[in-house]
Amino acid sequence: MDGVGVTADGFGLRGPRGWAFRDVAVDAEPGSLIAIEGPSGSGRTSLLLALTGRMKAGEGTATVGGARLPKQLTAVRRIAALAHVPGVTDLEPALTVGEHLRERALLQRRFGGSLRDLLRPRAVRTAEAELRIGAALDAAGLDREALPKGSRTAVRDLERVEALRLSVALALVGRPRLLGVDDVDLKLTQAEQAEVWALLGSLAEAGTTVLAVCAEAPEGAVTVTTGADAVPSGERPAGPGDDRRAGPRVEQRPGPQDDRRAGPEDEQRAGPHGGQEAGAAAEAGPDAAPEVRPEKEEESDALTETRRA
Repeated sequence: MDGVGVTADGFGLRGPRGWAFRDVAVDAEPGSLIAIEGPSGSGRTSLLLALTGRMKAGEGTATVGGARLPKQLTAVRRIAALAHVPGVTDLEPALTVGEHLRERALLQRRFGGSLRDLLRPRAVRTAEAELRIGAALDAAGLDREALPKGSRTAVRDLERVEALRLSVALALVGRPRLLGVDDVDLKLTQAEQAEVWALLGSLAEAGTTVLAVCAEAPEGAVTVTTGADAVPSGERPAGPGDDRRAGPRVEQRPGPQDDRRAGPEDEQRAGPHGGQEAGAAAEAGPDAAPEVRPEKEEESDALTETRRA
């Protein structure tokens, strides 16, 4: 399957509590391995979902295989698939490997094929599904015969890398031109990480464009960085003692009443000790630093809105 080129300029998405990511720039050729690098909570997953057509960005533009984002989300979703994304592509622990593969093949035939495909004889459709499954397993490097119980092995009995390979294989059943994989290095040893990167690199070499979220990008990948270093300086709180997490700042502008000072009525409402606190807060004025919630919540809110939509 031929991959797609991915470009972006000033790409950004803002959630209810601030920017999940902002001012992202990408320029990758078809068949590239693109690593979205950054700490957890820096908008990595939101960027992955936005570039695969699952979230609608609110700033800038991106192009995926000729389809422009955020306007042509449906066109991008037709050529993109996701794997190993928590809350989106979760595997069912109680189901077996074979059950997951058969379910994915049925969904692909029902929603990914044409009406003509549905009208073909059952034997032909079954043979086509087996071919798709076999090709996806080979590309993902998952050998069913090497599993403890073969295709009857439950997902709960798989090793972490085996589960990731299964998730990738399920995504490849649809023969996507763009594959998005989340948290490729989460809770993996150095040897396991190298194994996973080798897998994703082989998929890119075969022609599929791969988007992979990670904490540290491998050599040779097209790297897109999220977090504090990727945010314009005007969005970052100043000061050497700022103990913030990586990610954009939530901007709060002062309201029309922020300049008023505490009066007698305020002291009465605050009680015997609250008057001093209210006066101090009023003296601080509009420059007082607002409470900023961690970006992980911003990213989770944006992802929750996408699922509800």
